[in-house]
Amino acid sequence: MKVRAILLGLVAAGLTATAAAADPIVIKFSHVVATDTPKGKAAVKFKELAEQYTNGAVKVEVYANSTLYKDKEEMEALQLGAVQLLAPSLAKFGPLGVREFEVFDLPYIFNGQEALNKITTGPVGAQLLSKLEPKGIKGLAYWDNGFKSFSANTPILKPEDLRGKKMRIQSSKVLEEQMREIKALPQVMAFSEVYQALQTGVVDGTENPHSNLYTQKMHEVQKHMTLTEHGYLGYAVITNKKFWDGLPADVRTQLDKAMKESTVYANQIAKEENDKALAAVKASGKTAVHEPTEAERAAFIKALVPVHKKMESRVGADLIQSIYKETGFDPSKL
Repeated sequence: MKVRAILLGLVAAGLTATAAAADPIVIKFSHVVATDTPKGKAAVKFKELAEQYTNGAVKVEVYANSTLYKDKEEMEALQLGAVQLLAPSLAKFGPLGVREFEVFDLPYIFNGQEALNKITTGPVGAQLLSKLEPKGIKGLAYWDNGFKSFSANTPILKPEDLRGKKMRIQSSKVLEEQMREIKALPQVMAFSEVYQALQTGVVDGTENPHSNLYTQKMHEVQKHMTLTEHGYLGYAVITNKKFWDGLPADVRTQLDKAMKESTVYANQIAKEENDKALAAVKASGKTAVHEPTEAERAAFIKALVPVHKKMESRVGADLIQSIYKETGFDPSKL
């Protein structure tokens, strides 16, 4: 009887071990925007590819729209290991102590997508991601969300039109300085709170890529938007470094592959989604969309580029110059 009991115990232990070995590695991927935004769709694409390439050894759970963590909570949750993947906007790294990422917030530092790509896919972008590692964070990729436009309840034809307006921004000293440069009043606020703040008049306006504006229904509470495309909004897909380094090598290889393909997808659909969102905003009739003339755009550039010089001590003069060199931007020619 004793032998039988021992054998049964060994069999049970073996079954338990087999079941444990079959349990997938769970990756919680949290983000703060809607599922039908470029970031939301790319997160789902990563889930599909990761589960496919690892043959089910990994299960990715995507939590959209701040359902798991809000803006201010998610970074700490990642560092503590409560969540494994985030895709925060690049402005979120300043409060973490990696101020260099705020260079992406400088107005008009990227003259279009081609200039931007030279940074995010080149050595400057890779060097920036490496600065996260001492914080226990590993940067995996940059995902685009597009260029931002100003919105408010009054027309925005020139920089002076935003004077005295309470403008919602992300937590970024660069964005604060950007708003102050045109005499607007910067209001730092979590993304999930912006619609209600606009609706109730707590803030007068904001800045967003079109897909964020539309999917969060901000166009319903903003009467005017001007296509200034003054700033870039992008994300860094990041993971807990200890978690990532602790993955089996073959699993990590397949996840890297899934991330590379998801990044290509994310950046391809960003422009498409923003174009569709802009068309939908126009079709709604709730927000008047203004396309600035060449002279109007030049006035915004001239008003905002001085922020670059003012922020040298924060983000690094050498970093700003390296971006100028890579992209060919020369502020002295304005």
